[in-house]
Amino acid sequence: MTSLTLTLDPVMRLSREQFYELCKVNQDLRLERSSTGDLILMPPTGWESGRQNSQLNLQVGLWARQDGTGIVFDSSTGFSLPNGADRSPDVAWVATARIQAIAPDPGQFLPLAPDFLIELRSATDKLTTLERKMAEYRDCGVRLGWLIDPQEKRVEIYRLGRPTEYLAQPEQLSGEDVLPGFILTLAEIWG
Repeated sequence: MTSLTLTLDPVMRLSREQFYELCKVNQDLRLERSSTGDLILMPPTGWESGRQNSQLNLQVGLWARQDGTGIVFDSSTGFSLPNGADRSPDVAWVATARIQAIAPDPGQFLPLAPDFLIELRSATDKLTTLERKMAEYRDCGVRLGWLIDPQEKRVEIYRLGRPTEYLAQPEQLSGEDVLPGFILTLAEIWG
């Protein structure tokens, strides 16, 4: 199954609050909203992508627990980005101080771009769509992002203010200065 994009403009435009309410009343759907207001309906992934995503969340979560400076989020978490989009990366991390500084409503999407995130390409994802999404995240202030492509055994690294870096079948990835001391091991992902 592939994602489905529903263009609403020029018929209507959902406000951030309306989109949030739409998500609340349709909790069985996984929805995102582009910066242009398009609704993106994303189907569940296959079991292999679910397993890989769990491994990614586990590794980042264990590091974050020891580090103690931020919070890890899974793919069900909505982020309201500065460009008007509402997105849900597969894994995200935000420094606790940034969240405390804005004191967001815990029942709403987090109104900021994560410091770090991972998008995992599932078997049905179009690479170009994910690459545009990663560029959008970077443009919104994400400091470090990894697009992990298990099919091609390739990683694209997106850094704020820098060109994208492409790695063929890396064994590990470094959290650099965004997640100091974090090393992601990819053996579980490559299978």
